[in-house]
Amino acid sequence: MEEPVSTPGLPARTFKAASKTTANDQVFSSSPGFGTPAYPIKTRPPNVANTFAAQSNATTSVHGAPTVLPILLPPQTLRPVAFRTLTKKHNLTLTSSGLGLLSTFVGRYCGSGWREEGLAERVLDEIAKAWKKSGGGLLIEDGPDKKLSNILKMLEPCMSGGRLDTGKLSRTNSSVGSPSLSRSGSFANRPDVTRDDSQTSLGLSALDMDGNASGDYGEEEDSHPDTRSYLRLISAFDQPRLIYSTSKKSLEPANGTASLLPPIQHKFSMFRNRYHLVHQRLMRNESFQAPSFSTATRPPNLLHSASSLTTQQNAYKITPISNLLGRSGTSHLLLGMLAHSAAGDLALTDLSGSVVLDLSIARPIPEDGAWFCPGMIVLVEGTYEEDGSHNSNLGTAAGVGGQIKGVFAADTLAGPPAERRALTLGISNATGAQTLHANVGAGFGWIDFLGLGSEKAIGSQMRRVQRRVFGPSPQTVPTVADAEEEQESEPARCKIAILGECTLDSARTLEAIRAILSSYHTSSSGHVSSLPLSIILMGNFGSAASMAGSTKGGGSVEYKEHFDALASVLSEFSFLLANVTFVFVPGDNDPWASSFSAGAATMVPRMGVPEVFTSRVRRAVATANTEIHGSGGGGKVKDAVKGEVIWASNPARMCLFGPVEEIVLFRDDITGRFRRHAVTFARAENEGDEEEQHHRQQQSQSQSQSLSDPNGDDMHEDDEIHAATSHVPVAKPSSSSSPSVQAARKLIKTLIDQSHLSPFPLHARPQLWDHASSLSLYPLPTALVLCDAEMPAFAITYEGCHVMNVGRVIDELALRKDSRGSGLARWIEYDCRRARGEERSVRF
Repeated sequence: MEEPVSTPGLPARTFKAASKTTANDQVFSSSPGFGTPAYPIKTRPPNVANTFAAQSNATTSVHGAPTVLPILLPPQTLRPVAFRTLTKKHNLTLTSSGLGLLSTFVGRYCGSGWREEGLAERVLDEIAKAWKKSGGGLLIEDGPDKKLSNILKMLEPCMSGGRLDTGKLSRTNSSVGSPSLSRSGSFANRPDVTRDDSQTSLGLSALDMDGNASGDYGEEEDSHPDTRSYLRLISAFDQPRLIYSTSKKSLEPANGTASLLPPIQHKFSMFRNRYHLVHQRLMRNESFQAPSFSTATRPPNLLHSASSLTTQQNAYKITPISNLLGRSGTSHLLLGMLAHSAAGDLALTDLSGSVVLDLSIARPIPEDGAWFCPGMIVLVEGTYEEDGSHNSNLGTAAGVGGQIKGVFAADTLAGPPAERRALTLGISNATGAQTLHANVGAGFGWIDFLGLGSEKAIGSQMRRVQRRVFGPSPQTVPTVADAEEEQESEPARCKIAILGECTLDSARTLEAIRAILSSYHTSSSGHVSSLPLSIILMGNFGSAASMAGSTKGGGSVEYKEHFDALASVLSEFSFLLANVTFVFVPGDNDPWASSFSAGAATMVPRMGVPEVFTSRVRRAVATANTEIHGSGGGGKVKDAVKGEVIWASNPARMCLFGPVEEIVLFRDDITGRFRRHAVTFARAENEGDEEEQHHRQQQSQSQSQSLSDPNGDDMHEDDEIHAATSHVPVAKPSSSSSPSVQAARKLIKTLIDQSHLSPFPLHARPQLWDHASSLSLYPLPTALVLCDAEMPAFAITYEGCHVMNVGRVIDELALRKDSRGSGLARWIEYDCRRARGEERSVRF
């Protein structure tokens, strides 16, 4: 038998033997530092001479780049290079799941030269840039959306010879096009990524991303876009569920799906997440940042130092409650939640324990400027006094986590200072002569709070769209070119009308709604640009709880008849229905929650009004769209957005231009709940006398003013009659020193400082544990719309957030005073361009 022919310089043929061996039988190096070939190793073909020559000729690819032999790269081997490139250079944090994907990708496409030739650093640098552009956040991980996997799939065809071909990458990106918010075009040219994946990777799916491939907004100067195409309403149950991670110092999505009946652990995590958010917000504040070299002779005091102008020597330091053990007679600053102990005493609780509070000499900061109720997270400054009757320093729960012995004598109580939206998102915002610099941390600009895209991903792009639609801001001085452009083009729609306490079972309410709609219909004169963007009607839509077993509230048939009566009123204004977005926010008396609550406090967030009661209203809007726009796609009005009606949840968020403008809508009689659960403080002896004297002085001044101007009421009535005859809504000025304004400021400061819509215990205001993140006001919205029927209407700005209370649509006090029997309808008109709200009124 002849010997097999062998190639010079190569071992003899043993292909049959090699074909019988498997990859598991091969011996590999045990050191992870070496590049081990990937499984399996292919055997050489029988024609050794021809194959060896073919391989020698194929060492370079078609484009001249050498081929790469894939290797198995252990994740721990790539970790130092990834830390140097991603963390130190791009300020990103790599998780274990992300490290596993990156090590597989680098080992497959960079080969054995990943370290010596520096191939891995270049590839990781491009991956970090792509991750930031997609709005991935601070953590690089392959979550449920497979964002990292989609980025790696996009880079696969651009890899050549272990290097990333920038030419291919640029051509791929140009074919994809930059994200656009116009209403035509697609992402169909993106390789290896579907349309849905491309939109969800940027968080832009909810913004109806159908833009052209160019992505240049300057090309559409001829056509004035409808502002309503950038208006989105987000339900509380569709908002992303985010929790704060203390180890990663960032917000991340919650694991699992939300449930209405979650396990008991989710209740604890709900309060724990609130505490972590407030605590990290304080640590970002300059007043709580400890200096490197301190020369302070005494600790700072909340009563005698400003929160925003605290020097480095007076930096505050928060002490955990468990650290009070054995430190009797010392002064401390505590951060915790007010709660009632098992014995009924008011206590302060944090993650380490709780302590009973002594408020006999405590003073609130500011004086009568905020509410303090159980369930709120507050700052308490005082002295710890240990109970001398016990020899042990351990609490009743045998250590850390329980209630410690002794009493904490509080000197001052204050809410945690609020943080502006610009600082939270890590952006700079110029307000007049002052400029806010985000020098307290990186911020959360890469976090997608609403599912529409993060601020760092699409914020600058959407602000360009906002300037193109609205023009220059009112604070800036317009140029001659801007003035000419405004004269040539129609003014953009930027108004939102908000009506509160629309009890549809009252005929007076229906007349008031008809008068308000008639005023807008008359002032528009057939021009769409004069109409508001949206008209928001906030409940309660019934004066009593519906389907609760009482004869006053009525059943399901009566409740549906109320909305049928509203549909007949809306049908009179077809032009409004076809060009305005109507939003309905329910209250506690609306179904289905009122069926078992009987008008008491229901669980928040809550669903919108069921569709079974709203069929007639939806039919009226569809009929108006057919009459105005026609049954076809274009209709009578070219490129017009059809009217729509949205049955929102409570609370709900209305967004304009993505994350740029955020408006929170919330219906709740929250002022009365604050008064019922507020903590009372002992007043000084002389303080009551001074307040009585001041009150008497105010009464004497008001009486003298009324005597000096006896015709003031007649003049006020003449202005109202002129407004009623002209059918133009007018703003009603309000006095800044009235008690209603002081009560409004007290309510605003309490909510904004707590950064929560329901800072109450669960027995006072039940909450859905898995959806409690939708009640958070962090970061602060651009505007907060409250509907508190027990408070008069107001519009006040605090810490950059414009807070408005709608009040009641019918002024019942004016109705009783008017002998002619006419009514006065009141509502709030919010200007999105100036971020300001004004109170409007019209007679009917």
